[in-house]
Amino acid sequence: MTKQEEIQKLKDEKDAVILAHYYVRPEVQEIADYVGDSYFLSKKAVGLPQRTIVFCGVSFMGESAKLLNPSKTVLMPDAEADCPMAHMVVRETIEKARAQYEDLAVVCYINSTAEIKSWSDVCVTSANAVQIVRNLPNQNILFIPDRNLAHYVAEQVPEKQFVLNEGYCPIHENMRAAEIQKLKKQHPSARVLAHPECSQEVLALADYIGSTSGIIQYAEESLDKEFIIGTESGVQYALQRARRDAVFYFPETEPVCTDMKRITLDKIIEVMKHGGNEVCMDNGQADEAAKQTLTKMLELAK
Repeated sequence: MTKQEEIQKLKDEKDAVILAHYYVRPEVQEIADYVGDSYFLSKKAVGLPQRTIVFCGVSFMGESAKLLNPSKTVLMPDAEADCPMAHMVVRETIEKARAQYEDLAVVCYINSTAEIKSWSDVCVTSANAVQIVRNLPNQNILFIPDRNLAHYVAEQVPEKQFVLNEGYCPIHENMRAAEIQKLKKQHPSARVLAHPECSQEVLALADYIGSTSGIIQYAEESLDKEFIIGTESGVQYALQRARRDAVFYFPETEPVCTDMKRITLDKIIEVMKHGGNEVCMDNGQADEAAKQTLTKMLELAK
């Protein structure tokens, strides 16, 4: 029996569904029932009939799935797979902003811990941040934790005042504009597609800025056949499936999230067999507050 066949057998036995982020290994995306970005997966997690969700991603994703599905079992193939940015804000930053601005909304990127979500008013993803922030009644926005996404949203919604936090995604932050420019010289007809977690210098070179799913959709619908991709390299699997006739170039310093790559087929089999790495929330006041930011996001993004 192959690993893929064993996983299918275990899914049937355990009444399980596998969700995977675009940044995990290709072989993991291949066996997943649903593959997507944070927004798609957060929506998809709600209302699935299976009793068990195996989440192939990092810890904040498992937490979000559990918050939205408290009665289901949520398993993480690797309990150590984490997102550094998800921890990059302190409560004092939020308390200081709330004291300074009366008309303030604390907008929390979904790439954050449940505790940080509980300090916030609404959650957003890179796919819906502009839409949600634009439609909030508040004039002042504290955007946490990612400063790069905050800069991008602020440019799209200039009528509001933004207070920024100094968090960032190390993978996107370390992407260098010089490497993108080098690729542009080598492939002058290639379109540059970048994630808003990238620095302002990289985004200034982009023909399109959008979420991971947005980047895939742009490439799929475009008539162009060469693309320079400014996001984590795991997206290449989905891009090649969408456009077998196109060529995708990544920066010389390959953008790799080592936490996402911790997820393997062997770990999926292990966690499904023995039920380890279960996401447990205490369902207390903080968890309820965190859940509210997610449900509010899903409502506002409809």
